[in-house]
Amino acid sequence: MSNWNKVIKPIVVLCVICVVITGALAATNSVTAPIIAEATRLAQEQARAELLPEADSFEKVENVAVENVSDVYAATNGAGYVITSTAKGYGGTMTVMVAYTPDGTIKQIKVTEQGETQGIGSKVAGTASYWERYQGQPAAELKINKDGGTIDAESGATISSRALAKAVSSANEAYNAVNS
Repeated sequence: MSNWNKVIKPIVVLCVICVVITGALAATNSVTAPIIAEATRLAQEQARAELLPEADSFEKVENVAVENVSDVYAATNGAGYVITSTAKGYGGTMTVMVAYTPDGTIKQIKVTEQGETQGIGSKVAGTASYWERYQGQPAAELKINKDGGTIDAESGATISSRALAKAVSSANEAYNAVNS
């Protein structure tokens, strides 16, 4: 048997398969990427409207450079702000939207993405009753009570509770930067 059949032919076949598969993945990505981006944008708009229903529409606030803050939106009618921030939780990154009233207090929060442990950290990341602990808090640094703060941590989910408090504190910092 020649070297062609033993060595070179299998290498060539594998390279051709890799090129075809890579092309197929690239084509699939180019078709689905805009669809996913649009779905994400619509979900974020819906979450902002849910958090601050008094707002008639939102306008993005540019040039807010606060660590872990990705978006700052102001209600066009002065009803408040919605700020999106992130923090590292136990199971991954937690993305939080925080709505503020015009006087600078937290109206409500919503975790829009999370990877926390089901049944433990998800009590913090996925439960509106836990999020209510943040309502009425001023736009200041927030910590859980275990760290000398005022927010009660969820039992057994200290890391997730800290992550949520850190994300909200980052949003508070952005709120204060916009309103200074």
